[in-house]
Amino acid sequence: LTRDGSTIKREDLWITSKLASPFHRREHVEPAVRKTLRDLNLDYLDLFLMHWPVAFHHVAIPDGRGWPNEDIDDSGGGDKIDVSVTVRETWSAMEDLVDKGLVRTIGVSNFNVMLLHELLADCRIPPAVNQVELHVYLQQQKLVDYCSARGVKVQAYSPLGTPGYKEEGEPSVLEDPVLVEMAKDKGVSVSHLCIAWALKRGTVLNVKSRSAQRQTENLSVLSNPIALSDEDMKRIAALDRSFRYFRPEDWWPSMSMAVFD
Repeated sequence: LTRDGSTIKREDLWITSKLASPFHRREHVEPAVRKTLRDLNLDYLDLFLMHWPVAFHHVAIPDGRGWPNEDIDDSGGGDKIDVSVTVRETWSAMEDLVDKGLVRTIGVSNFNVMLLHELLADCRIPPAVNQVELHVYLQQQKLVDYCSARGVKVQAYSPLGTPGYKEEGEPSVLEDPVLVEMAKDKGVSVSHLCIAWALKRGTVLNVKSRSAQRQTENLSVLSNPIALSDEDMKRIAALDRSFRYFRPEDWWPSMSMAVFD
């Protein structure tokens, strides 16, 4: 890969992808990751995650690059959920991907404590990562503690509370008055305060932005750490509402599939 006249080596990049729900059955897992590798012109992925602990009925993989539509994410309101596929079956097939050198590490996403506990009790390769919705309004401290005790790294998605996607009437993390006051006292933005809080908890962040400038600003928190005292952490802990912006039970009503309850 060449950029701005400089050559970037593959080993200098970390590339993660996810297994979509229609490809959870054992015989569909490897074709799915090979499709991703072809699309990205790669020999291997650094990390491959099981996106949801729920399988959908299989859909055909197109021959060309990319996907013509979003069928792989369409659950049909829950009607396309395949109740005959277990997490263990899918995970075993993902372990085989490591053996074949197609992926370096594997992990899960949207797993609660009991799902993770069951998987860890009967796996050959333990998940390296559990990627979950995690922000000031959904702190999931018990899940974070469990993952820490079992050596599973927690990666937070939507650590700023999905400001670009939240629905009308939903609370805004970035407009929380306590966070606004704390950020003002420290001379930082609320987003940087949230990033500092997540890092102090020992979690990894997945902060999305289309703006190169904002990406650089977010990364600056690593080189210019924001000091948070124990009292600061207690104030932020008190803001937890157990509020989810992503609610599968709203997407899959025909199955009453409340993954996190």
